[in-house]
Order: sequence, then structure tokens, then C-alpha cells
Amino acid sequence: MDHRRISELMSRDVVSVRIDTPFKEIARTLAEHDLSAVPVLDSSGRPVGIVSEADLLRKAADRSDLSGRTPLPHLEAWERARAEGHNAEEIMSAPAVCAHPEWTVVEAARLMAVHNVKRLPVVDETDTLLGIVSRADLLRVFLRQDRAIQEEIVHDVLATTLGFAPSDVTVEVDEGQVLLRGTVEDSSLIPVLMRLCTSVDGVVSVSERLKYRTDPERAGKGEMS
Repeated sequence: MDHRRISELMSRDVVSVRIDTPFKEIARTLAEHDLSAVPVLDSSGRPVGIVSEADLLRKAADRSDLSGRTPLPHLEAWERARAEGHNAEEIMSAPAVCAHPEWTVVEAARLMAVHNVKRLPVVDETDTLLGIVSRADLLRVFLRQDRAIQEEIVHDVLATTLGFAPSDVTVEVDEGQVLLRGTVEDSSLIPVLMRLCTSVDGVVSVSERLKYRTDPERAGKGEMS
């Protein structure tokens, strides 16, 4: 059972800017390519940060409102320094949080969540930019066909990992929602089976109507009494 790799999901045609790219050129690049952010590269092609619409808008937010209707926002010293920046290096969010092409969707999603970022530059072992992966790219795993999900669970989870016979458990998948029916040897296998099915790419939820032949916990209590 293999999770989809970042190399399968990332965009390889990456629009980027250099550390000395001027403010207005960055804004123009974002507009022309309909992007919300781009990686910033050093002279060796390595990502050193990300510059986004939010970074650019910080400059607008730092300007006085002559009408007096909107009070100036309170900016921290580092925010004010970036608001006054003139090029990518001065206004970007740094350092760049990067992924590697062999990573799984799970690894990339966790890194995005930890750092609260929407995209990750993808780099090789020398930190050279290979592509970029976004939240939208990761969500593409949920576009998998129900049949593909069902086949992976039946073959990889039930047969290969757990050694179940085809008649033990049946798998129904509807819009990514998995329903397991059948009988397993003992009750302790049910949470294991549920967890493995949940980890399959494209699965939205897992429910079960499973029976079991033995209950190890109840049998243990019977032996002690």
C-alpha cells in the first residue's frame, strides 16, 4: 500500500523570482500568471523564501489613509521592515519550507499544517528547485475513482497486509466513503482494519458492519475468573 508521492502531484513548470526582483515586477508576475505566491530563488536556483500577495499587501496596509476612516494597523518591527522592502529578499517570508519529491501526501500535508503554509517548493538533495506542490495538489488524491480505492483496499489491505480471504470482508466505496462488511477472526482486528483503510489515499471516511468470531479481551477475563 503506497501513498501517492509528491513527484506525482507537484507542478514542474514553476514561476519564480530572484532575490533581487523588484516589488513591482513581483506584483506583475503574480498578476500575469494568476498566482497568489511564488518561490524566491538565490543565484544557484535554491529556494530561500516565498513571496505572496499577503507580503505585497503589507506595504499597502502600512500606508496612511488620508480619509481618516481606517486607523493604521499596528505592525511589529519585522512587519514594518518587510512593508518597507523594495525587492523579493526584503519582503519575502523566509526561510522556505520545502518538500522532497519522494515524500508522501501525508508527509507534505503534515508539514503544511505545522508551518501553516499553502504551498511547498519541492527540492532535490542539493536543494535545487524541482517543482512546487500546493494544498490543491494534495487534495487531488480525493479525486480517485471509487473503484481504484476499492481495489487497493481489497488487494493491498485485506489480502496482502492482513491475509484475509476474499470471502471474509467485502468493501463498498461510494464517493470515497468506505463500508466494510463481513466477519473477522477476532475483535482486535477491527480497529487495525479501520486504521489501514483510512490511510488509503482518497478515502473520506470508513465505517464497518463487521462481526468477529472471538473477543481476546473477553476470553482473557474468562481465563482469570
